[in-house]
Amino acid sequence: MLIRNLFIFIVTFILAVLLSPLIIHITKRVKAKQTILHYVKEHESKNGTPTMGGLIFIIATTFACLCFMWSDFVLAAITIGVMLAYGLLGFLDDFIKIRYKQNLGLKAYQKIIGQVGIAIIIAVFAYNNNLVGSEIYIPFTTKTVNLGYFFIPFVVFVYLAVVNSVNLIDGLDGLCSGVSFVYILSFACVMLVYSANLNGQALTEIQNLQQICFAMCGALLAYFAFNCYPAKVFMGDTGSLALGGLITTVAVFSKLTLYIPLLGVVYVITALSDILQVLHYKRTKRRIFLMAPLHHHFQKKGVNENKITAIYIISTMIICLVAITLILYIGI
Repeated sequence: MLIRNLFIFIVTFILAVLLSPLIIHITKRVKAKQTILHYVKEHESKNGTPTMGGLIFIIATTFACLCFMWSDFVLAAITIGVMLAYGLLGFLDDFIKIRYKQNLGLKAYQKIIGQVGIAIIIAVFAYNNNLVGSEIYIPFTTKTVNLGYFFIPFVVFVYLAVVNSVNLIDGLDGLCSGVSFVYILSFACVMLVYSANLNGQALTEIQNLQQICFAMCGALLAYFAFNCYPAKVFMGDTGSLALGGLITTVAVFSKLTLYIPLLGVVYVITALSDILQVLHYKRTKRRIFLMAPLHHHFQKKGVNENKITAIYIISTMIICLVAITLILYIGI
């Protein structure tokens, strides 16, 4: 199984490397360029950089999964479908930005309606599916807790939290792609440990979810080469929403949802910094940070963009390694 996952990783990496110049060329031809907010002076030089680069890893991952999926791939197929659905929502947002040459695409309520709609459909499906149900694993144990009907609103909340957190962290060159690569690879390792307790169709379905993770990691690594500083392309909401949708669906279907905030601490910190900034400003008209999310605060403080990205990626690596070590030490 490990050899198969490695093979899929290499295939998607090569495919994404080949796709990247083509997608970048096409986005330039159709003038799909990023408009930078006027008050982000540090990013003025990035104005006009091609966007919608998320198509690179979306296409590569989808192609690889369609070619190499095992039998019993219902959950995996739906995971790809959710990734594409959220990617389409992001594509509409990016298209409006490009069409009207502004940084504001879909209205906030339009994004929320779309995100909630997709999340409700998947939550209801998962609740009624005999391989998923309403149980979730308690971290670092094989024990589960049954959420009952509360499972549906819980899953909807997780989708909204994760999708928007991934979207928020996409603010510096290589930041979202680098952090997401480490997170998804680590989550695949956690699934690998838990799958030792499964058999039959449940095991095959989880193995397919692992393959999706390795496929996305291969594609993200290739994309990172074009997205690291100075970025030749941005993923746009097309990529960040698709990533968030995939991350959440894999976690929900594997019943490992509670590992998201543990392995993805930087996602949590990014989202909380933005929420606290907004709430505090509305209440006091004063800001906690120079700019939110937090990575922009560090940038305003004069920290080099590459250094911020490196710290976030390394922090994610350390946190994930500690979590995986604890799982192996406890002996799940």
